[in-house]
Amino acid sequence: MSTNGVKQKQRTLAGEATISGAGLFSGAPVTATMKPSDDSTGVRFRRVDLPGAPEVPAHVDFVVDRPRRTALQSGEAVVETVEHCMSALAGLGIDNAVVDLDATELPGGDGSARLFVDAIESVGAVEQESFRRPIVVTEPITVGDEGATVAVLPNDAPATDYVYDLDYGMSSSLGRQACAFTLEASAYRDRIASARTYATAEEAKALQDRGMCTHLTPKDILVIGDDGPIENSFRFADEPARHKLLDLVGDIALTGRPLRGRVVATRSGHSLNHRMARELVKLGNAQDSPDGGALAPAMDTRRILRLLPHRYPMVLVDRVVSMDGDLKAVGIKNVTMNEPFFQGHYPESPIMPGVLIVEAMSQLAGLMLSQKLERTGKIAVLLGLENVKLRKPVTPGDQLVMETQAIRATSRFGEVDCRAFVGGKLVAEAQVKFMMVDAEQD
Repeated sequence: MSTNGVKQKQRTLAGEATISGAGLFSGAPVTATMKPSDDSTGVRFRRVDLPGAPEVPAHVDFVVDRPRRTALQSGEAVVETVEHCMSALAGLGIDNAVVDLDATELPGGDGSARLFVDAIESVGAVEQESFRRPIVVTEPITVGDEGATVAVLPNDAPATDYVYDLDYGMSSSLGRQACAFTLEASAYRDRIASARTYATAEEAKALQDRGMCTHLTPKDILVIGDDGPIENSFRFADEPARHKLLDLVGDIALTGRPLRGRVVATRSGHSLNHRMARELVKLGNAQDSPDGGALAPAMDTRRILRLLPHRYPMVLVDRVVSMDGDLKAVGIKNVTMNEPFFQGHYPESPIMPGVLIVEAMSQLAGLMLSQKLERTGKIAVLLGLENVKLRKPVTPGDQLVMETQAIRATSRFGEVDCRAFVGGKLVAEAQVKFMMVDAEQD
């Protein structure tokens, strides 16, 4: 990664640091030793308790499915709960390291990344010969599932910004929280590293009923009841949101490269974080190709006009950035002072009408639904709207980044979850229902 246009060298540990403890989920005793590694080798875990001390690369290609944690597997070698270690390495700017461990799961400590940060800082870091090769996000990338999303947006700053919006709804004992920070060593150490993993009282009981975390009590880890932490207290008022950021940094680090962009997550967990890491790996590979990864938009204005029946002044999608069949799409509407609606809404304080923000999202959703072959020759006609929320004003100069994801779709009907962002902040959302009708009717 570069700062102010200056390339940065890769870094590794200046010495070896050993950590002992128990696995967070398994409770099994484990000793892990963090060691320097050659440049351009990345982070690797080595199971020294297994014959031949097999290595497991810290890369999203090796992720295996586990609930509530990130696990890696190469051959028969498995490493569990790597996210806190990976987060600490990324947070302190370590590119290359080997982590030896003599059991399956890394030490859990108090459920934060503090023990790994302390270990790294006890030995320090050194620069290496090779330069970092960041993945540079130039167009929005979004993944989502059941109301949770992770988006990575372009960022003019040389550092990477992270934003997390934690909102489990009114029925949750945990209120809505939001937290943001810029990935830099001191900010990570002071604001993120000490945030502990957490569970509601119901979740904690369910885990222990399944034989996990049985060695822990509420005094050892953050368990949240209706009245707040049980037999414990928050280190930060928004500690759960900060821990979600901690996990997100660790999971994104499984790309194996630094990132330059703005990461905005809502209700995401490890599985969705891994999906985003895979998308970023694809982008990095494209940027390494001879053409530099210069990808054309999924739809330019001419193609949008061929598919949409709308015309001036009602065409509210300038470009479709990405399109995954009829499942999800990302599009852009550039809002300028020349928009005709600003003449009356409002001359002294121009604000884009909320109904037009919803219309723009609906148009992107219609373009997405038109991708299915059986719908060729049909257009999406609005049937209804649900859960419409207009959260922030949109004004001239803003770029509206819209995301749509299909909830249900048939040859005749579609239901789509829509969101719109400005500068990474959610400004509007709605669920839109469509009927597919013939484009030409007698």
